[in-house]
Amino acid sequence: MGRLTTHVLDTARGQPAAGLAIDLYRMNKSADGAPVKVLSTTTNDDGRCDAPLLEGKDFVRGQYRLVFGVAEYLKRNGDSLPEVPFLDDVLIDFGVDNPTQHFHVPLLLSAYGYSTYRGS
Repeated sequence: MGRLTTHVLDTARGQPAAGLAIDLYRMNKSADGAPVKVLSTTTNDDGRCDAPLLEGKDFVRGQYRLVFGVAEYLKRNGDSLPEVPFLDDVLIDFGVDNPTQHFHVPLLLSAYGYSTYRGS
């Protein structure tokens, strides 16, 4: 059964990013042309979500967007950010062609950079 998962690691601290807010959107447009918000969640102490973001019949082919609340997480954890932070929300747009597969979208972050990839 296919599913969508994520994992957030704070590379500056060398630990999982616990308590980081995540929003998931389907990019197939609603009647007003906006992306459709699927869910909001927060990472656990391991930097993961307690359940897959999507799975089974809810996980369909299409374009998606993950929005990670990076600046709020960094401020809450003691980072001294400028008034206008370099990274505020990190958006990752990605496509799912075969929803029977596992799509894992990790985020490695610091106050001034991030990376992602399709994991397993």
